Amino acid sequence: MASKVRLFIDTPLALEQIIELSETQSHYLSNVMKLKLNDKFLGFDGKSGEYELQITQLAKKHLEAKVIQKQKSFQTPPDVWLLFAPVKKDQTDFIIQKAVELGVCKLIPTITRYTISDKTKTERFVAQSIEAAEQCRRVDIPQVLPAKSLSEILSNWDKTRPLYYMDESRTGLPVKDAFSAAPAPIALLVGPEGGFSKEELKLLRQLDFATGVTLGPRILRAETAVVAALSCWQALSGDWVNYKEQNECDF
Repeated sequence: MASKVRLFIDTPLALEQIIELSETQSHYLSNVMKLKLNDKFLGFDGKSGEYELQITQLAKKHLEAKVIQKQKSFQTPPDVWLLFAPVKKDQTDFIIQKAVELGVCKLIPTITRYTISDKTKTERFVAQSIEAAEQCRRVDIPQVLPAKSLSEILSNWDKTRPLYYMDESRTGLPVKDAFSAAPAPIALLVGPEGGFSKEELKLLRQLDFATGVTLGPRILRAETAVVAALSCWQALSGDWVNYKEQNECDF
């Protein structure tokens, strides 16, 4: 039985291949997870699926493993993007983690007028998305874009992709009406803790490709709104609908 330990390996994987892991990953497997020579773990490369690997060489800062079996074929995630306004560090980490768990394929940090912090760190966001993908059994890694202003993003938007923004003023469509016929590709936009400014809401309401959505009668925290919006979309139009397990590999 394969170990529950699971890593993203940033190199193409194939059966019988010998992989030399990074010093950080070697430390994690040997010193944190306490794996030993011949122990097994799971790995994925974000392109070809999930594999079982067996440790063949183990040193203090060096670990090699052999790809011995394919466990899961690659699955394309739903084409849903999340535009989010970064908030405080821990809450932003939470947003990224839960967005990855809920199937987002692209994360776009979005700077609005009331965004608390414009000190976005793309490398940290990427690391958080990889860790979340490792834990939730995704076989792909979501794309993380550098932060941009809302106005810049909207001015270059592909109008064939519908954009649904969470409207805390409660003038948007109810969730069921907005998402029940909104298959991918789509994008969801969640504002900062202070909400969108009047000017930003005015701009969004003028866009043919943008639709306001109301998340119920209560004002939600930014990180809660992300989880609520993605969960509702997944339940109504996402890959939760008619989901069927596809762990079997065709080989």
